[in-house]
Amino acid sequence: MMKIFKNFFLLFVLTLGISFSALAQSSDDGMGVIGKWDLTIVIGDDDMEELGLFRHGLMSDAGFPGWLEVKLSGFSTLVGRYVGYEGSARPVSKINYSPETGKYNFTIPPQWMDIEDLYFEFSLEDNKLKGYMMLDGHKLEWTGVRAPSLKREEPPVWGNPKNLLDDNMSSWIIPANNKFRMVDGVMVNQESGGNLVTKEKFDDFKLSVEFRYPKGSNSGIYLRGRYEMQIVDSFAVSNITTGGIYGFIAPALYAGAKPGEWQTFEITLVGRHLTLVHNGIEVISNRPIPGITGGSLNSNEGTPGPIMIQGDHGSVEFRKFVITPAVN
Repeated sequence: MMKIFKNFFLLFVLTLGISFSALAQSSDDGMGVIGKWDLTIVIGDDDMEELGLFRHGLMSDAGFPGWLEVKLSGFSTLVGRYVGYEGSARPVSKINYSPETGKYNFTIPPQWMDIEDLYFEFSLEDNKLKGYMMLDGHKLEWTGVRAPSLKREEPPVWGNPKNLLDDNMSSWIIPANNKFRMVDGVMVNQESGGNLVTKEKFDDFKLSVEFRYPKGSNSGIYLRGRYEMQIVDSFAVSNITTGGIYGFIAPALYAGAKPGEWQTFEITLVGRHLTLVHNGIEVISNRPIPGITGGSLNSNEGTPGPIMIQGDHGSVEFRKFVITPAVN
């Protein structure tokens, strides 16, 4: 009887161990990749020329910025969103995983290029992503690190306001193809040219702006050089209209004025959380920005960054540009 009991106990322990092992393996089977990732995509000079891409003057030579979010849909299907160097956040309908190889892959259609679908393949190694993408026949290596939460433990303490407009545009790094000029105290981008970037970098801040644009124009303000707040002649309420964070956050309502009329932005960015008062109406209230937007200077979300004004799309004017940085 004792022998039967011992055999039964050993069988029970063995079965329990196998069950726990299988449970642990299945629960972690490819799911470690879930989260938000800041990407660095390496594009060589020859690839850039053939693909028709360009590098902003302040971009790091280490690579082009990108962003990937991986989420769980249901019990076992991985889905997500992707942001490349250009364009808006795009949905990824399914991310495949092979337990045999430890590789992930997915395919998305092109956005602004007339090419075949983009293919991505990568693996998770030491809590980092490493892989490549196929873009119009070009194999581009990339790496990814987990995006920081940017959670703040205490409210900001605001410092002194800084006026970023003067006759010499002394607060800005002037690009070689600059089209911005100061005209009677107003900073005017006369035609499509280079992007303006502040010499100083900022963490949390409040930004007070007065701007206007002509009919059909398109511009934007990149917060920390990474999150584009749209300025565009459009009356639709979407995440690509004036006051939206490009591809991510739409204003609660459209508060814009007509082309040629002066408008105001009162922007507050604390960590990831954004509040926007557009023409006196709060249209975004403490919303978290998921990740970088297309055209960013870099994907280093955990560090301070400059303000960048998009000058390569269309005409825009600014008669006020005052920033109040946090000092804690």
